[in-house]
Amino acid sequence: MDPALLRAALRVKAFSRRAFLGGATASTLLAADLFVTREVQSRRRQTVLLDLADDTARERFPGTSWILFPGYKTSWEEARIILASLRSSLSERGQLAAVGYSNLGLDLDEILDTLRVYIRQRRLRTLYFYGHSFGGMVAVEAAARLLAEDGLQVEVILLDSTPASKFDVLDQGWFDSVVYLYDLGIRIPSVVRGGYEFGERVAHKNERTWGQIVNQTLEQLSPLAPSNVLIQSESEYIYQWDATRFTDSLGTVQMAFIGNPGDQTVDYASARSRWERLFAKNMVSSDLQTIGAFPAHASPQWSGIVYNRVLNRLLPQLLPLPRSVGGAGGGTG
Repeated sequence: MDPALLRAALRVKAFSRRAFLGGATASTLLAADLFVTREVQSRRRQTVLLDLADDTARERFPGTSWILFPGYKTSWEEARIILASLRSSLSERGQLAAVGYSNLGLDLDEILDTLRVYIRQRRLRTLYFYGHSFGGMVAVEAAARLLAEDGLQVEVILLDSTPASKFDVLDQGWFDSVVYLYDLGIRIPSVVRGGYEFGERVAHKNERTWGQIVNQTLEQLSPLAPSNVLIQSESEYIYQWDATRFTDSLGTVQMAFIGNPGDQTVDYASARSRWERLFAKNMVSSDLQTIGAFPAHASPQWSGIVYNRVLNRLLPQLLPLPRSVGGAGGGTG
């Protein structure tokens, strides 16, 4: 008998049944998770508008809606949680909906087409945009294009910790690497991403509790998380975004910037200064801060009380409520 074959047989015999069963079980679970993840993400191949059901807001403001543009790596479920967290302040002026980005990648043309269909179906006449983190960039571009291509004026753009340039993003080394891989056509595997998510959050642990670190890591590994393609395309979008393209393209929209000096994701001072300088014609407010929010960066889903307190100071300045709002009213725009 071949000695090499005999040695291999002896190694197999010595292999622990427990180790074999453990490995087989782990492999099966991983395969099942990957299958479920692919299935869920395959059903999210189109950009959609996610409603937050609110019959009272719909009756009071049938022609008015807030549109939330979610931030980087924000899932559809988390976008709904953000809306729910802000409901007490935002729903006093309109209905609530959020953009659910396609897992095939960030596509501004598709986002605009989805918005147009939603506006027609709901017969909306007044739009307020809420830009959550990088979503503020998307909101600004969407508002500029809706005005130029459809003659539709967005009334308000609220920027929550939004960078005005890639240079406002603090972790430039990581950011450059993600975009470089995306440009090469390399997609980051979920397992690698999971390890990175945990490492990134530990590196910035002063911004989060350990419970938040674990929760956010698990969210990014769940089947409901945005696809790696979407995340890398969001990185590319931030990297290429040029605010000067939209400086004089927003018409009469009122803009407001809120943020936190303790932000460790976006340079608060740099972003605020850039927005003020480039959009001086539209900027109404930029001094309100989300002090006390945790994490410090764009966290209404974690810090609803802080955010609603800030918005209840800001919104009367942007959108003063009439003395009485009737059921037949179309909003304050």
